[in-house]
Amino acid sequence: MRAIERILTARGIQVGPESLGFESPEENPGDQAWHRRARAEYALNRWRTATPPRFRNAETTVPEVAAWADHTLSDNASAGALLLSGHTGTGKTHQAYGALRRIAAGGPDRFELIAVNSADMYGSLRPSQFLGAAERELRRLCEVQYLLLDDLGTAKTSEWTEEITYRLINYRYNHCLPTIITSNLPARDDAGPDLTDFVGARVASRLAEMVTTLVPMIGDDRRRGGRAA
Repeated sequence: MRAIERILTARGIQVGPESLGFESPEENPGDQAWHRRARAEYALNRWRTATPPRFRNAETTVPEVAAWADHTLSDNASAGALLLSGHTGTGKTHQAYGALRRIAAGGPDRFELIAVNSADMYGSLRPSQFLGAAERELRRLCEVQYLLLDDLGTAKTSEWTEEITYRLINYRYNHCLPTIITSNLPARDDAGPDLTDFVGARVASRLAEMVTTLVPMIGDDRRRGGRAA
């Protein structure tokens, strides 16, 4: 390369690192920061693919949610689950997608995400004419690296939904996979229905240990002009 540079210089041709095929330090694939930016770009693309248009601008503004996302980024296996509970319209889903966006922007080594409304999940897992399709879908939900289970507790409860929920939560609990759950039901309420009533004692027991961050979302319905805290 030095010989080529001398020949070109003797001919009056100015050369630089770019003209000789060298990459600038800012675009050097051997640089650690370059790799982190590349991972972040890849993860954010996957986040956008999994995120409905309404939540494409989601950013987490709740300190506890941001802290959970940062913990997940630094130590995926010990992050546990994030549970956002509160009345309709308090911003639970927005914060959930914001947390996942924060993780993606940090440039994780891997980023695989499924975001699903619980009612849609149960619908997709009902037996069909396609042999094994429901089991394959459940396995996909169990094994994905990041799972957002939105609106848990809104579907009509039955022994079947309780069993499906148990299998899903139990697998992710045993394999220490980060999970975000939103629910209109409080985690515990002695005066009325709560999440335990919906998921059953077996799932509630695992959630009690699995959930490392519980964030009650307080406020009026944002869709009707209210603001959540």
